[in-house]
Amino acid sequence: MPGMPRPTIDEKSLLLAFVAQQHDLLVTAAHGLTDHQARATPTASALSIGGLIKHAASVERGWIDTVLQRTRVADEDAQAAYGDDMVMRPDESLAELLADLERCTAETAAAVAGLDLDHPVPVPDEPWFPKDVGAWSLRFVLLHLVEEHARHAGHADLIREHLDGATWYRLMAAREQLDLGPWVQPWEPPAA
Repeated sequence: MPGMPRPTIDEKSLLLAFVAQQHDLLVTAAHGLTDHQARATPTASALSIGGLIKHAASVERGWIDTVLQRTRVADEDAQAAYGDDMVMRPDESLAELLADLERCTAETAAAVAGLDLDHPVPVPDEPWFPKDVGAWSLRFVLLHLVEEHARHAGHADLIREHLDGATWYRLMAAREQLDLGPWVQPWEPPAA
C-alpha cells in the first residue's frame, strides 16, 4: 500500500482503507528491525515500535468489542493491565505482533461489514470520555481509529529515526521495492 489508500466509492470502505493504511504505516516503521530493535525505547518516552504495533491491535479490538457490545475485561482487571498492551515483552516477537496486526485488520473489516455507519456505539465508561454523550456512530469510531493509529504511527516514525536514522519514505521504497527515481533512495540496512 504505497503512500495512500486507493480511492473507493463508498464511505465505509474508505474509512476501513484509512484504518488499514495507518496499520501499514506502523508496519513500514518496523521494516527491517530485529526483535531487539522493535523492543528498544530510544526516546524520552517508554514507547517502542513493537509496543505501538501491539497497542494498535489491542485498542482496535477493544473498540470493535464496544461496537458489537461484546463483554469486555472487568474494570479492575482493565485498570491493573492498563498500559501493558504498549510493551513488547521478551517472549513476543516482532513477526508475531505484525501477524496479529494483519489479523486485526481483517477482523475489523469482517466485524463491521453488515453494520451501517450510523450504527450506535455506546461511549465507554472511562475517565477520558465525555459523560454527556450516550453513543457515537460507527463512523465516529472508525475515524477515531484513524486518528489513534496516526498518532502512534508518528511516534513510530520518530522512534525509528532514533534507532537507525531511517525515514518513512525510504523505508516504504525498500519495503514495497519501489523505484522513486531521484526523489527517494530505498533504505538499506547498515553495514555490519
